[in-house]
Amino acid sequence: MNDDWLYEISPKRKLIDLNFKEIWRYKDLLILFVKRDITTVYKQTILGPLWFFIQPLFTSVIYTLVFNNIASVSTGAVPSFLFNLTGITAWNYFNQCFTSTSNTFNQNAALFGKVYFPRVIVPLSKVIAGLVKFGIQLLILIAFYFYFILKGTSISPNSNIVLFPVYVLLMALMGLGFGMIISAMTTKYRDLTVLIGFATSLLVYISAVPYPLSQVKEKMPDIAWVVQLNPLTQIIEGFRYMIFDEGIFNLTSFIYTIIVSVFIFLIGLIVFNRTEKNFIDTV
Repeated sequence: MNDDWLYEISPKRKLIDLNFKEIWRYKDLLILFVKRDITTVYKQTILGPLWFFIQPLFTSVIYTLVFNNIASVSTGAVPSFLFNLTGITAWNYFNQCFTSTSNTFNQNAALFGKVYFPRVIVPLSKVIAGLVKFGIQLLILIAFYFYFILKGTSISPNSNIVLFPVYVLLMALMGLGFGMIISAMTTKYRDLTVLIGFATSLLVYISAVPYPLSQVKEKMPDIAWVVQLNPLTQIIEGFRYMIFDEGIFNLTSFIYTIIVSVFIFLIGLIVFNRTEKNFIDTV
């Protein structure tokens, strides 16, 4: 009898369940959510999409003034503003994936309670919509990159540039994984939403965003391992390395980052799927 149905909705699911065929079947809904996320974020705002440009530029200026001019953090041959802009561009995509997916169940409880569709489509749409913002900020980075090259700065990408899509995927997997875990937990513990902003503001400083990893090893060798074990550090440091050909890249650390990112995503998917079954009773 089951062969007569297009698909069957059942409470019994696999531990790791990511049905690509079903997601593809709902691709129109996924596209609709992506469009919604892009168009509504800056609706009824004064500057609108200009915030895509303002946030990374102003943050880079502040980091340059505080860390490079006042605290005298060296960025080597790379101009400090460009160094900071690169780190912020990479960090912003992870942060977008994490924060936008971390409240999925609470924000969409009314929708989830009325109609069936693969719930994972909602956090996926946030990650895909974040690529638009990331792409715009990447264009800003490229513009300043060529500006400094024309000024005579000796920077150039290396062969690791082919890993660019891998780094983007790792940021998406890690942000999505953490987001789904927190989203599941906030169905019972609402105060975790308050901690998200606080946690991300601290995480940026132990992810080597406003400074190179080499400076931590040189000035604070006793706690450098904390920063080095952070997989986000390896992503941001590798992101800079492939663009500037300056910094630290290690194949072992790269493989470690891949393993951790995939592991976090799988854990997030398991927790998300388990919470999906009964979250409507606790939200």
